[in-house]
Amino acid sequence: MPEPLRADVRLLGEMLGTVLREWGGQDLLDDVERLRALTIQAASENGTSTSIEEAEELIATFSPQRAEDVAKAFTAYFHLVNLAEENHRVRVLRQREAGLSPTEARAEDSLPAAYAQLVSEVGPGEAARRLKALEFRPVLTAHPTEARRRAVAACIRRITVLMERRELEQLGGVALADNTRRLLSEVDELWRTAPLRTSKPSPLDEVRTAMGVFDQTLFTAFPQVYRRLDGWVNGDRAGAEAPAVEPFVKLGSWIGADRDGNPNVTADITREAAAIANEHVLHAYQNVAVRIGRATTVDAETTPPSDALVAQLAGFRELDPAMADEVEARSPDEPHRQAILVVARRLAATLADEAPLAYSTADELLAELVTVQESLVAAGANRVAYGDLQDFVWQVRTFGFHLAELEVRQHSQVHRETLAEIEQVLADGGRTPEGGVDESLLSDRSREVLSVFRAIVDVQARYGLMASRRYIVSFTQSSEDLANVYTLAEHAVGPDGTPPVIDVIPLFETFADLEASPRILGEIIGDPRVERRLAQTDRRMEVMLAYSDSSKDVGPVSATLELYTAQSRIVAWAEENHIELTLFHGRGGAVGRGGGPANRAVLAQPPGSVEGRFKLTEQGEVIAARYGNPVIAVRHIEQVAAATLLHDAPSIEQRNASAAERFADLARDLDTVSRARFFELVKSDGFPQWFAHVTPQEEVGLLPLGSRPAKRGLSVNSLDDLRAIPWVFAWTQARINLTAWFGLGSALAGVGDLELLRTAYREWPLFATMIDNIEMSLAKTDTRIARRYLALGDRQDLADLVMQELELTKEWVLKVTDKDRVLANLRVLGRAVQLRSPYVDALSLLQLRALRALRAGDLPQDEVAAQQRLLLLTLNGVAAGVQNTG
Repeated sequence: MPEPLRADVRLLGEMLGTVLREWGGQDLLDDVERLRALTIQAASENGTSTSIEEAEELIATFSPQRAEDVAKAFTAYFHLVNLAEENHRVRVLRQREAGLSPTEARAEDSLPAAYAQLVSEVGPGEAARRLKALEFRPVLTAHPTEARRRAVAACIRRITVLMERRELEQLGGVALADNTRRLLSEVDELWRTAPLRTSKPSPLDEVRTAMGVFDQTLFTAFPQVYRRLDGWVNGDRAGAEAPAVEPFVKLGSWIGADRDGNPNVTADITREAAAIANEHVLHAYQNVAVRIGRATTVDAETTPPSDALVAQLAGFRELDPAMADEVEARSPDEPHRQAILVVARRLAATLADEAPLAYSTADELLAELVTVQESLVAAGANRVAYGDLQDFVWQVRTFGFHLAELEVRQHSQVHRETLAEIEQVLADGGRTPEGGVDESLLSDRSREVLSVFRAIVDVQARYGLMASRRYIVSFTQSSEDLANVYTLAEHAVGPDGTPPVIDVIPLFETFADLEASPRILGEIIGDPRVERRLAQTDRRMEVMLAYSDSSKDVGPVSATLELYTAQSRIVAWAEENHIELTLFHGRGGAVGRGGGPANRAVLAQPPGSVEGRFKLTEQGEVIAARYGNPVIAVRHIEQVAAATLLHDAPSIEQRNASAAERFADLARDLDTVSRARFFELVKSDGFPQWFAHVTPQEEVGLLPLGSRPAKRGLSVNSLDDLRAIPWVFAWTQARINLTAWFGLGSALAGVGDLELLRTAYREWPLFATMIDNIEMSLAKTDTRIARRYLALGDRQDLADLVMQELELTKEWVLKVTDKDRVLANLRVLGRAVQLRSPYVDALSLLQLRALRALRAGDLPQDEVAAQQRLLLLTLNGVAAGVQNTG
């Protein structure tokens, strides 16, 4: 472990020890230390075979309260280790930047390096065109895998800031002592903050959590990425001439708009979500305008205003003479400063909805900022024009007045049932005088479905068309599922109304739907409503692919291969029909849900499937991991954007196309064997009930993680309607991670040709990415712990099947990668897993204590509640330790 990281972990660990001793006495700390020592010994290569049994015996002696306290202690430790590692990652990134020029970095990690490679392959003109067309669209979702409370996250953020200050300012003496005192106080507060929510968050709670990420990092991170790239493209002239970089990041959000299986998301919630986002972005703009306005002190003599700026100031005076007089009196002979300060006043009026000063659109604001900028340029003040003011222009062009585009999602079955009910009511004569359906005769759910379209109309009218125009249809199985959305929108506004502008996006989730996707797409573009919309958008169209449900449907290996094949088919269809396609990747954090390094995933996509545009979901704990720290947020955005730009370089396209052709037979063999093995497990009689018994699947639904239910309505007797998130989460908690790897070992062994497999690993990006991601997931499994979970069930045949496949997968992954242990050549990731594993073991053993008691039954009600609480505490802790849980 690097010494700076070791020092941070030691400092925070000792502070936690102090807090535990002060709160619960030396006995509590001793119990924590004894359990820690035993799990470390059990995990070590020289550990005795009895260490883990001794740890279980120690846990059995704990009172219910002591067990909870110990679980909380290990969870708090994980939070502290996580932030120490994040700090170290930032430290390393800063050191690396100081030692490397932008183009010396790997092309898939650096936008300047990617652009330089593109220039070398396609020439400067074509590279500039592609850069201008670049798009990266992260979409925030509220999937319930972020187990931390917002209060806990806030404590962690304060500790992070103190740790950063301790290092960057090289504190000493009184300042260092004060920093240590404050750190200890924050660690104490982290310990004393309840780790579990008392109730599930509401959709608006989830919206506000996302707004916190915007306020802390995203608002400033996006222009930082643009500035870094522009600094390289424009070189010494950066900041002194118009930027060469267009704002290429566009933020989306499902939070407050995704109603698939979530009855808590209503039309009113969607309106409120849009209003909250608007309020946050206007506040951010106002703060920037005040800051820039106060700093822009160039006077009229050195920097005379343009005629357009003079006219703009005159227009302000007509709107509010008293305001104009006040601003002019505070900034005499400083017209540019006056103009920006008036912008700040107008933004305040927009927040308060006060006419006539309020802006009606973001374009109005942008036009005024551009007028100021052009006036500065005309007066020769280029560096003032293209400094902070340019960042402000980029921000307005990125976020508008909506901040993030709200994307509505609903299940195709809900649409079908609503339309059937409408048609029945109309057939029975239930019409309004205008000829529309009488909604008073509809069920509550159908009325709510229709009201969503009216909410979209309202959001578009208030915040602009870009605020909400995408409508995603879950489980799209036919072109009719897509056409139904347009028909429902027409019913919602009535015969005399104007439906909202909608781009309907199919979401293909199951294997069968992925196979049928080109046919479904071919049918829907014949719908006149879709034809009109394609004409308006220059034939731009989005198609969404689900990673997690397809994996649950046919297993992780077959899903990976089928998603690649489906993309190739959809790309071919788009080319034939002159569609400008954007593929939308529904990726989660865990490997079983499409997780892993996003930039490597981009570079492994089929030829023609990216074309400078990449869109993906950012879910659960991934949002905090990728966007919680400003430095890491900039790094992540740059990496994904670099890979998006680089993907269509001729060398990458040729590599991917050649590999797909060369290894097509291997792909078929891997698919056939892995799928059969996966079905052998999940289609076994009684498997759903066994799965619920040997994992905390049922208890996951008790954890107040998100506003959406864990199931779509069916019991554990069916996996079909179990959401992919708890499916992945439960196997992760059991330290098996089955959803990431099951079937791969059999598939690799079935191929048997090690030289072929090693060649594929070197030369086939899709295969290499899959193997590396599975290797990471295997590193987080633990056979000793896994066996204890599987022993909770009464199906030794299924337990043996799982463990045999786990061992086989580990064996063959190591053979293919030519290693003696997992993560052998990934020092940073290997260190992180090795550091955490013994502590996760401690929480797993505590969780097993609770599960065994609950599975035994016949407990008094108070004992049931105590065991459930311990279980939920350990669910929270294991999630913190394993990190990518869902």
